[in-house]
Amino acid sequence: MTTLVVLALASCGGAPETTSSPAGDSSGQTISVAGSPALRWGEGDYGVVLAHGAAFDAASWEEQAVAIADQGATVVAVEDIDSDAIRAAVELLQDQGVADVALVGASAGADAILDLASQDPGLADQLILLSPNATVDGLGEEPKLFVASEDEPVANVSTELAASSPGEENEVTILPGSAHAQNIFATDQAGPVLEAMLQRLKRFAAP
Repeated sequence: MTTLVVLALASCGGAPETTSSPAGDSSGQTISVAGSPALRWGEGDYGVVLAHGAAFDAASWEEQAVAIADQGATVVAVEDIDSDAIRAAVELLQDQGVADVALVGASAGADAILDLASQDPGLADQLILLSPNATVDGLGEEPKLFVASEDEPVANVSTELAASSPGEENEVTILPGSAHAQNIFATDQAGPVLEAMLQRLKRFAAP
């Protein structure tokens, strides 16, 4: 397996953090996933399902979702971050002809994705997880990117997951600061992290 640790994607800084989703309405289309609301952007041939952190909501992904959709993906942000709801979003996309789907999650959403991916290692095309809170066994060979801040209490979880998970394309990015999960997007690391996500999604998207 391959593990790459990257420190300081951008300059260190003390930008303020937030613990709530951005103000304003999302531009995503409201849809239903297994009876729960979700938001959808784009009509691309590659799928991405976003699972937010506990202090956030589906609309909090708007900026990242728009950028991912602009790159040629169909993006669904689930409101219900239970692993069954995430699976339902993947199956919805697959039923609509989007065969390959990446899972992107933050904190509690990352944990739900890990739970799902350990139960069904072949479900996701790739994983991108911000600040997961616990390690799991049983993940598959799919490419995985783990992102965390060096001074947050769970930073070691991302490092351990990248080192212990199967597959040859596992990477961990450790950022300066202490921002947890989607709080990273309220710091000066927001741009570099989004760019890393976009590059990763494009690199491993099915042809």
